[in-house]
Amino acid sequence: MKAAVYYENGAPSVFRYEEVPDPIPGPGEMLIGVEVVSIEGGDTLNRLGGPLVTVPHVVGYQCAGTVLSVGPDVSGFAVGDRVVSLAFHGSHAELRVAHPLTTWKIPDGLATELAACVPVAYGTAHDGLFEFGRLAEGETALVHAGAGGVGLAAIQMAKRAGARVIATASSDERLERLGPFGLDDGINYREKDFAAEVRSLTNNRGADVILDSVGGENLQKSLTALAYRGRCVTFGNAGRGEVTKLDTSMLGGSNQSLIGYFLGPELFVGSRAYAMIANVLEEVAAGDLRVEIDRRFALADAEEAHAFIESRQAFGRVVLLTE
Repeated sequence: MKAAVYYENGAPSVFRYEEVPDPIPGPGEMLIGVEVVSIEGGDTLNRLGGPLVTVPHVVGYQCAGTVLSVGPDVSGFAVGDRVVSLAFHGSHAELRVAHPLTTWKIPDGLATELAACVPVAYGTAHDGLFEFGRLAEGETALVHAGAGGVGLAAIQMAKRAGARVIATASSDERLERLGPFGLDDGINYREKDFAAEVRSLTNNRGADVILDSVGGENLQKSLTALAYRGRCVTFGNAGRGEVTKLDTSMLGGSNQSLIGYFLGPELFVGSRAYAMIANVLEEVAAGDLRVEIDRRFALADAEEAHAFIESRQAFGRVVLLTE
C-alpha cells in the first residue's frame, strides 16, 4: 500500500510518500480501505516528537473508509460497511487495521469525509463540556481555539445546551465566521487579554466551563477566568508549550476544578463514550451539528497538509484523500 511515512521526528518535511507492507489484521480486527484521513492535533504532535512504533512510521489517529475484511472474532461489522475508526497510529495510509471498540458505522446519508472528522473532535468537545465540565443551561462556556475542530464542535454543542458561548481566535475575521455556529462573544487573543475580557463580559463572574486545548501559559490564564465553582478542562496541548509549574493555589478559595482529559481511555472503560460518539454521528447526519472542512489534500501531500495546519490558518478540519 501507499502511505505517508517518516523515519524520524521533525517538521512536516520529514514525510515521504512510499510503498510499505500492507497491515495484517488479527482475529478481533478488521481491515479498512482508507478513503479520508482527518488530521488531528495529536497527529502533528506525534510527528514532532511521538514514538516511532514502526520504521518507517505511519502516523495518525482517525480515518474513514470501507471494511475490506473482518476477523473471526468481530461482530457487528461486515465487508462493505462504511466506517470511521480510531487507533493510536496508522491513519495516513491506504489501508488501516481497525478494532471494533474504536470503529463506528457511518449513518446513511452522511458523507464519508464528514464522518471522518467526527469522533476525536466531537467526542472531545462533548465530553469536555458535559461529562467532565458538567455544563448546564444558563451557564457560560469559554472555548479556546474556537476555529479549530474541537472548538467548532464545542461552540455548537454549548449553544444547543442553552449556555452563553465565548470563544477565542486569532483574528476578528475568524471570530465573525463563528457567529453562525452559535458564538455569543468572541475574543481576539492577539489583541486582547482573554481572561480580562471574560471577566468584563460576565460582570467579573467568569466562565463556568473552560475548554483549554492550548496548555502552557494559556492554561494558567484560563484558571484566572473561572467563575465560582468553575471547571477548566485541559486537553491536547496544541500550543506545544510547557510550563514547569502551574499555580493552582487560587482554585480552593473558589471551589474550582482543573480536569485533565483524553478521549482514548474513555473508550476502553465501558460503553458510554462509544455510544456518545455514535449518537453524535447521527446528529451530524441529521444536520443538527455541522462539520466544516477547510482544505482537502491528497495523501501524497501530507507534508503540505501538516504545514497548513501548523500555520494556524485552518478554519475547521483538514483532510487527506487517498484518491
